[in-house]
Amino acid sequence: MKLPRRKFLHLAAGTAALSAVSRIARAQAYPTRPVTIIDAFAPGGNTDLAARIVGQHMSRTLGQQFIVENVAGAGGTIGSIRAMRAKPDGYTIQVGHTGTHAFSVSFYPNLAFKPDVDFEPIGIVAEQPMLIVARKDFPPKDLKEFIAYVKTNAEKLNMAHAGVGSLTFTFGLLLNSMIGVKPTLVPFNGGAPAMNALIGGQVDYMCSSTSGAGQQVQSGMVKAYAIGAVERHPVVPNVPTSVEAGLPEFQALVWIALFAPKETPRPILDKLTDALNQALDDQDVRKRLFDVGFDTPDRAKRGQQQLAVLVKSEIARWTPIIRAANVKLD
Repeated sequence: MKLPRRKFLHLAAGTAALSAVSRIARAQAYPTRPVTIIDAFAPGGNTDLAARIVGQHMSRTLGQQFIVENVAGAGGTIGSIRAMRAKPDGYTIQVGHTGTHAFSVSFYPNLAFKPDVDFEPIGIVAEQPMLIVARKDFPPKDLKEFIAYVKTNAEKLNMAHAGVGSLTFTFGLLLNSMIGVKPTLVPFNGGAPAMNALIGGQVDYMCSSTSGAGQQVQSGMVKAYAIGAVERHPVVPNVPTSVEAGLPEFQALVWIALFAPKETPRPILDKLTDALNQALDDQDVRKRLFDVGFDTPDRAKRGQQQLAVLVKSEIARWTPIIRAANVKLD
């Protein structure tokens, strides 16, 4: 039966209206089941720790479990692609960082996603500076001796990293570029295995974050030469800044944040952002983050718009630096 044009248009409009009402109702009821946080790196790393700490509090706020799923590989791109392609309904989000949402643009010419286009920002979770660390019996006593020693012995030395494209890889690459050395690069499946190898003396040095190396430095399990910041960090108060130690250009502050797939409804994003802010305002959460080496961002740095601006600015900042290092990955 052929419907009159006017009746057809009324039916079509009614269907569209019902669909819109249904979407609004789903957004208002969100979440009604567990939420998966995709971490594009191995368990025990920086993003994994941060996601689990804030995820537990967000679970209490929103009344559903937040479950971290580790999808490691290809410098974080495999997990990021899975998150990008997930249904934009708020039940699959991603914990990413400077590497997945800034470095990747320069490292991978054929990157399957655009970090500043294909994701909806939820908010920044934590910040942390990177440390230059070595096995505890590494001969140099300070950073100046470290630089001289590595320059003299580079062909015999090896540097650990958590996989090509990871933060440990990128900042290690930049450190080597600054001092003009090319040691053997030894990859591991995550920051924790790389640190274990450093503790065991199987590798010579690496760049690691305060959350990845802070406790090991304090306990004397590894030796720290400098922290890539302009101020000392309370987690490792005896470690000099790179400015104090004589390599001021080594400034290495990284961030960790939550993202959702593009076109996730605004009401759902707002609920997630609000839950994240509540977590970061909680004193117990802040202490847990601090105890493992993270800094909690001030309110002025949080939020969707702030993260969107940060991602664009970080891509613009790091693209020429990484290109100058002449590294391309497939």
